[in-house]
Amino acid sequence: MADKSLKGHGLGSKSLADSQGVELAARQEISFDCPNGHHFTLTFAMEAELPTEWECPRCGQPSRRSDGVEPEVKETKAPRTHWDMLRERRSIPELEDILAERLEQIRKTQ
Repeated sequence: MADKSLKGHGLGSKSLADSQGVELAARQEISFDCPNGHHFTLTFAMEAELPTEWECPRCGQPSRRSDGVEPEVKETKAPRTHWDMLRERRSIPELEDILAERLEQIRKTQ
């Protein structure tokens, strides 16, 4: 059984790869301020698209960048109601005709 055991390094061991000649990507640090007063800094690649908000690692609140960059305001559409969807399919005269038919059916059954 001992001859079938795996040989190597244990969990968490260091890599045997040589780090000489490895050039790291250019980096930049961006600071964020939490609404609860926490301040933290994150490192991003120079070519990365920088976020305007990031979750605070201490309390989980959305935090904004310290340099004052604000998120883009996204145009939001008003939610469509049942009436809006109905009006896309039917005109007012058609709806009045349908209502008159239904009222007539209800009156006949009573």
